[in-house]
Amino acid sequence: MEKIEKTDAEWRAQLSDLAYKVTRKHATERAHSHDNFPKEDGVFHCICCDTPLFEQDTKFESGTGWPSFYTPIDAENVGEQEDRKFFMRRTEVHCNACEAHLGHVFPDGPAPTGLRYCINGVALNFKADN
Repeated sequence: MEKIEKTDAEWRAQLSDLAYKVTRKHATERAHSHDNFPKEDGVFHCICCDTPLFEQDTKFESGTGWPSFYTPIDAENVGEQEDRKFFMRRTEVHCNACEAHLGHVFPDGPAPTGLRYCINGVALNFKADN
């Protein structure tokens, strides 16, 4: 996968303030701030670099207040790393193309994977199938 690199100033110019804070500075958006995602078929892309990340048919209602998916569209598109902030041990997920922070993955999701990719909605851009 080709890596996408930009300066901090370029990211700031491209993204909204909240998208910049979440994707580039590893913040978390407020729960339930993106409960209006479309229900039609399509793909959720990285807001920073447009890499396809999750398909609509892998999205599920987790009750957490953040968009949740049980698997990425391609395992190579979503990277993982250990996150020990706030005295917790979690697995952070990021876009492998541009290193944008997306959210975290937890082992309490539905079949078939048992995983819950808990993603900041502001890190995603939905594109409907046409």
